[in-house]
Amino acid sequence: MPTKTSSKEKTKDLLAGGHRACAGCGQLIAARIVAQTLGPDTIIANGTGCLEVTTSPYPESSWRVPWIHSLFENAAAVASGIQATLKKKGLNKKIKVVAQGGDGSTFDIGFGLISGMWERAEDILYVCYNNEAYANTGVQASGATPFGATTTTTPSGDANPIGSLQVKKDMIAIALAHGLRYVAETTSGYPDDIANKVSAALEVEGPSYIQILVPCVPGWKTDPAHSVKIGKLAAQTGLYPLLEYVDGELVKVMKTPRPKIKVEEFLKLQGRFKHLFETKEGKAQIEWIQNLADSNIKKFGL
Repeated sequence: MPTKTSSKEKTKDLLAGGHRACAGCGQLIAARIVAQTLGPDTIIANGTGCLEVTTSPYPESSWRVPWIHSLFENAAAVASGIQATLKKKGLNKKIKVVAQGGDGSTFDIGFGLISGMWERAEDILYVCYNNEAYANTGVQASGATPFGATTTTTPSGDANPIGSLQVKKDMIAIALAHGLRYVAETTSGYPDDIANKVSAALEVEGPSYIQILVPCVPGWKTDPAHSVKIGKLAAQTGLYPLLEYVDGELVKVMKTPRPKIKVEEFLKLQGRFKHLFETKEGKAQIEWIQNLADSNIKKFGL
């Protein structure tokens, strides 16, 4: 049963300090805001990944809410089981159930179980912290790795001066195709936007999905002091728009500034794109990435 909490307890960080994440970790910036917005009457099922490893090294935990980790792929299934139990006990209206994971467990390994949860239209919020690689296991490419990024499995070099040749999976479109009532995208550069979108998702009955771009200091080869700036530039360039869908309709976007901020400003702060600035082939790909941003600006009316 949920217990009454004092005003002092309510102000505690529900994702406490003392975790083992990198300084400047975009994921921890976002996860702390998500946890605080959810409040204490929440149960979280967490997939394997950086967030799990850095916040719950046995026998310690940084979480001040009930939190469970099982396997890389099954946070959605565990959340479904928790939700079914709460419903049986008549507590499902009092306690929020949230599943969360990185892009590896969302875009790839747990994709089928997430789809099943959405097909069953369960009243569960899924949050994806997207750092665009398997950062916890060595920065291998995932289904979220962007075109042109160098990772340990898509390294740039003489044979391939570009890096990753894939176009990242569109999980926002996939969530919308499942008929979710609330779908949103944001970045760790906008803390208030994260909080607002979590609050909005909790007002909707049924499944909802929030995808948060979270800069990774070692994986993206960035200065820890630049994480928030990089999160802002991701949206301001149009590469990662701040979007909000309700009942399948795009209801809110964040407009990009004028004059336009070129994608170079976003890319040059990250070592994973350094090679693109060093060759003729790479510079041509920067123009291609700029076209991706421009198409987003046009598509979403940014």
